[in-house]
Amino acid sequence: MLRELSIENLAVIEKATAQFGGNFNVFTGETGAGKSILIGGINAILGQRTTKDIVRTGAPKAVITAFFDDIPQSVADKLDEMGFSAEDGELMLMREISADGKSSARINGRSATAAMLREIGSMLVDVHGQHENRILMSADNQRDILDNYGRLRDILSEYKEKFRSFSQISKRIHKLQTENETRALKMQRLTMIVEELEELNLEKGEGDRLEAEFAKCRNFVKIQSALYSAYGCLNGEDTAGALDQLRRAMNTLASVSAFMPEADELAKRIGGIIPEAEDIAAEISSLTNEDSGAAREAALEDRVSALKHAKRKYNMDSDQLVDYLDECRAELLELDGADGELEQLVQQKHELAEEVKRSAAEITRLRCEAAEKLSAEICEQLKFLDMPNVRIIFSVTKDKVTINGMDAVEMLISANAGEEPKPLSKIASGGELSRIMLAIKSVLADNDDIPTLIFDEVDAGISGRAAQKVGIKLAETAQKRQVLCITHLAQIASQAEHHLLIEKNTEGERTFTRIQQLDHEGRKAELARIIDGDGSSESSLMAAEEMLRRNS
Repeated sequence: MLRELSIENLAVIEKATAQFGGNFNVFTGETGAGKSILIGGINAILGQRTTKDIVRTGAPKAVITAFFDDIPQSVADKLDEMGFSAEDGELMLMREISADGKSSARINGRSATAAMLREIGSMLVDVHGQHENRILMSADNQRDILDNYGRLRDILSEYKEKFRSFSQISKRIHKLQTENETRALKMQRLTMIVEELEELNLEKGEGDRLEAEFAKCRNFVKIQSALYSAYGCLNGEDTAGALDQLRRAMNTLASVSAFMPEADELAKRIGGIIPEAEDIAAEISSLTNEDSGAAREAALEDRVSALKHAKRKYNMDSDQLVDYLDECRAELLELDGADGELEQLVQQKHELAEEVKRSAAEITRLRCEAAEKLSAEICEQLKFLDMPNVRIIFSVTKDKVTINGMDAVEMLISANAGEEPKPLSKIASGGELSRIMLAIKSVLADNDDIPTLIFDEVDAGISGRAAQKVGIKLAETAQKRQVLCITHLAQIASQAEHHLLIEKNTEGERTFTRIQQLDHEGRKAELARIIDGDGSSESSLMAAEEMLRRNS
């Protein structure tokens, strides 16, 4: 629970510290003293959005610190999950808001984010302000109240997971069905491409080889003529060829080698050339014996022509065509299997639809059971809160299937005996809404483990006997949870165990707000002020004393 709140440089509060008891705590003070600023500070420490405007004029930053103890195990587990520790069940939250608009947060002295504060704060404190009465006007919130009371969190979580799977499968089916309209044409086009490229029977690197071989076939005569000519130059028939000339030159030099050693060396060098020239002549001779390859040329011409056509058509080289064929085959296979996937998804959708309907029907049954009990308990609370003839009904009617089930949940109210229940959003007054919300909070107090409830002016629109009953109800609720309440009514303030006064004073040109815990005499004086606006009359002081005595 919240044990201490420290505030520095927040609006008119320069520096203030409030300590709280474990049960019923009230704040009172003149209008404009700073009670709403206090709630703003609490909201800031709970991770809510802040602005630089809340920083006290002239101060570099505002700092709000809250100390909690006896935190629930669920909070300790969440802190551990986030990487923070809470020793001995104690927790320190801090929020800084700079005058330039920047903010920072800490959990037990370690840096954190506002989102972390918000998640932890939602498990520690439930703040109910005047504007939150309007929450009751939302059908979604009315449904959430019923689901919270009925403890439907787990079954709703399972249902929502099934519903999301159902929605995803439905979207996939719709996509496939839409694609089917063009799939046949696409498959036809891909089939033609695959057949055309498969007929080429290409392999990587083969395209260049085919074109080179075809060029060789087309120039066979020219090649053979060049080979014969080259062979004749080396091994002449009618005239002496290069080999004969080399042998003659070698022998001539050898004949004078006895007289000229240099000639012998030159003869030997020519002798070394002759074997290589003979080998070249032999290879040329073997090449001249090749077949003209007329049949091969015709086959190659058709294939090379088809290859060039494909390269122009698809604007790719031969190796890219090989890759493109593989891609088309894979895509064709995928499209060909789409029918099977569609059939499988349709079957899954049918099975999931049945599961979703069964789960939604079970949620409807549980909601109807909870609605009857919750309506009765709220009405019982409202009788005590001086609304004996008011009937609250949680209407559960069949609606379309959504992620929240297949129910339309609406709170109906009959404000007077004999009147038909009508939507709460249309006829409830401000005072009625305040007490209805208090009744709901009281009923739901056993359904969660949030240790601290804060009520900001829950007394709006009520007075007299109704105010007395609201005070009693708050005190009863405080036996189970820590309750902090801002009030303008003595009937409520007198029933608290801890009473804090928020005062605003002006010193020079600056305004200061302080928070003071009141003792018995201080409480009596404050209650007397609330009663008559002054608090100095004997009658108001006696009335205040009687209130404190009666509620002690």
